[in-house]
Amino acid sequence: MAFNIRHLSAAPQRASDPSGSSDGGFGPDAPLLDAYSRAVVDVVDAVSPAVVHVQVQGAKGGRGDGMGSGVIISPDGLVLTNHHVASGANSIMLTLNDGTQFGARAIGHDPDTDIAVLRAETSERLKFATLANSSALRPGQIAIAIGNPLGFQSSVTAGIISAVGRSLRAQNGRLIDDVIQTDAALNPGNSGGPLVNSSGRVIGINTATIIGAQGLCFAVAANTAEYVLTQILSHGRVRRGLIGVAGERVLLAQRARHTFGLKQASAVGVRSVAPGGPAQAAGIKDGDVLVSVDGHDIAGVDDISRVLDAGRISKSVSVRLLRDGELLTVEVIPNER
Repeated sequence: MAFNIRHLSAAPQRASDPSGSSDGGFGPDAPLLDAYSRAVVDVVDAVSPAVVHVQVQGAKGGRGDGMGSGVIISPDGLVLTNHHVASGANSIMLTLNDGTQFGARAIGHDPDTDIAVLRAETSERLKFATLANSSALRPGQIAIAIGNPLGFQSSVTAGIISAVGRSLRAQNGRLIDDVIQTDAALNPGNSGGPLVNSSGRVIGINTATIIGAQGLCFAVAANTAEYVLTQILSHGRVRRGLIGVAGERVLLAQRARHTFGLKQASAVGVRSVAPGGPAQAAGIKDGDVLVSVDGHDIAGVDDISRVLDAGRISKSVSVRLLRDGELLTVEVIPNER
């Protein structure tokens, strides 16, 4: 997911308070703002030693070098970063905030969530950050981003969580679910760095901004990153299922929704079925409209990918579909994608 540079003007200096008040002109909010400052400083002190500058040589199929950020999540040197930072690397160099450098190797990538896992090539025990339970996040909470935007090492920006549960497309076109939206400023080079809460725990891995927008920045949720990490450590990759259909989002007729008690406004119209695939074996045909998979409503193609996780590979799942005015149920056994 490519970043585009936004030119941001520097914040103006606050004029001194002519009244001579020691609260800096903030009045009754001064204690609150002072507590906020202390919270941010404490988080930066705790987490910065675990943030690395990621330098990549021969990235993206030999089209040039790249850089980004990453966060160490174990004392033996496991590092989370973005897939788009580390993909296609011939060599990777990590730099700590104290200037210490060591090499790293990629042990797994997941383009679907834009997450990569690196292993630092050092025998030293490293400072590390802890992943939070991102499902507990609420809009309005403090969000602190630490990284290396435009090569400026150990830069800190702070804001709030603007929204949770967003969806964002990865470079390969797949939807990343459960994305965190924040107004903590991100720039090229922040990619792969941590988004941290006021307790110093990593709530997300920074991944993208929107071109021309102010304060619209996004991070892959920590729970998603932890799932990817677990899959890569267990299997070397993230396992996902496939049933072998190509389709597109279609609107459901109001009559069909009422007749069959369908809640969603759209579903997936099957345009082709892979020969010899699970869908063909189950009797799914061109022109069928898929409305649910294993009890989950299907409103678009991305919903099928989301439902067919590793736990459903090689196991029978129920697919409900509309065909010639009837609602049918077929059993499909997904293959691994």
